Amino acid sequence: MSSASHSMNGSYNLQSKRVLLLFTTTGYQAGSFRQAAEKLGVTIVAGSDRCKNLDDPWRDGAIPLKFQNPEAAAENIVKAARQHPYDAILAIGDKPTLTAALASEALGLLGSPVSSVRACRDKFQFRERLRAIGLPGPAYMRLPASSDPEEAVETAAHIGFPCVLKPLCLSASRGVIRADDAQQFTSAFRRVRDLLQTPDIRLLKDEAAEWIQIESFLTGCEVAVEGLVTRGQLKLLAIFDKPDPLDGPYFEETIYVTPSRLPVRVQAELTYALENAIQAVGLQHGPIHGEVRLTPGGPVVLEIAARPIGGLCSKALRFDGGLSLEELLIRHALGAPVNSIEREHAAAGVMMIPVPAEGILEAIRGEEEASRVADVQEIRITAKLHQRLVPWPEGSSYLGFIFARSERPEEVESSLRLAHAKLQFAISPALPVLR
Repeated sequence: MSSASHSMNGSYNLQSKRVLLLFTTTGYQAGSFRQAAEKLGVTIVAGSDRCKNLDDPWRDGAIPLKFQNPEAAAENIVKAARQHPYDAILAIGDKPTLTAALASEALGLLGSPVSSVRACRDKFQFRERLRAIGLPGPAYMRLPASSDPEEAVETAAHIGFPCVLKPLCLSASRGVIRADDAQQFTSAFRRVRDLLQTPDIRLLKDEAAEWIQIESFLTGCEVAVEGLVTRGQLKLLAIFDKPDPLDGPYFEETIYVTPSRLPVRVQAELTYALENAIQAVGLQHGPIHGEVRLTPGGPVVLEIAARPIGGLCSKALRFDGGLSLEELLIRHALGAPVNSIEREHAAAGVMMIPVPAEGILEAIRGEEEASRVADVQEIRITAKLHQRLVPWPEGSSYLGFIFARSERPEEVESSLRLAHAKLQFAISPALPVLR
């Protein structure tokens, strides 16, 4: 074992372990996991939703999987494991989580129950699990997406206004719209219904895509929580403040900053609420990304995803000895102890660069100037020139990410905002999409 591996792993030997990493071809994190695995002496095998008719088109030994059919995908994983067994399975993003749970269960690997992962992927099931044990939450109901909007507003009248309309199956606030009156409700219902009919969502073949959830709007600021669950118990990794208000009409996220500036008492309360929600859903082992609204009546868990923080946002987190989140997740997936590992002292943050308008990205200016802002560590533009951009609530991709690190969270937030102000994106109108 190398000295680096020895210092991070202690007596737990990770050498020669094989981890199956499940991700979509649009995921950003796969490269970071490969680097982390190499550092730990672990072999990463990719499982991705690419063409199964080509013989290893990317020359990386990946297993071609279709995550819209998780049962069949899990069966393919089990078959592959008969020849080359895996020691753990990790999923990046929402789509592969159910496949990972099914395959882990079939192979007897560490993971969470399939029913628990299903509940995390379906906003109605999630709220039902929490309500069953008396945890606080919004008034809610679901309606078939095929419902007439004028009738839907009457059916959902008891929810009251303001309310929020949500697709059951989507993440990152995609399709989430606030409505303050009946007219806004019917408009939002049509908009969410149309989104659920787009080809990329129909391709999921997810029963949850046939429903729209209606919830009463909860006032208060919102935080994100990153953690690991081991034997049903939460290890808190980070609480991210979201300094921009998320009051609607859409809920595109922008800035995450950690450590939280909330009072210690409030942090303890929201952590306790998240622990109760984890128990209610029944998660047992793996990463979680939670969203919590701090209402006047106390913390309310909005959702828990059975996967790590998305996109490139993981780059904002570092742990003892410079350990990355990806290294920590691989260790945890393989059953190595992680309780003694803590986040670095410095404050850190990420800005997910919002899409200001729909259209074609023609030019990007100001990157060099923005990168010179104090405490900015990196600016990563992920959008491509001539790419069609779609803002929230229909959109799901950011223009890129800005990372900053400093001694105090206030300084991090200020640097992120200043760097973003120096970026300019030239966007020309796009031709309408024929449907």
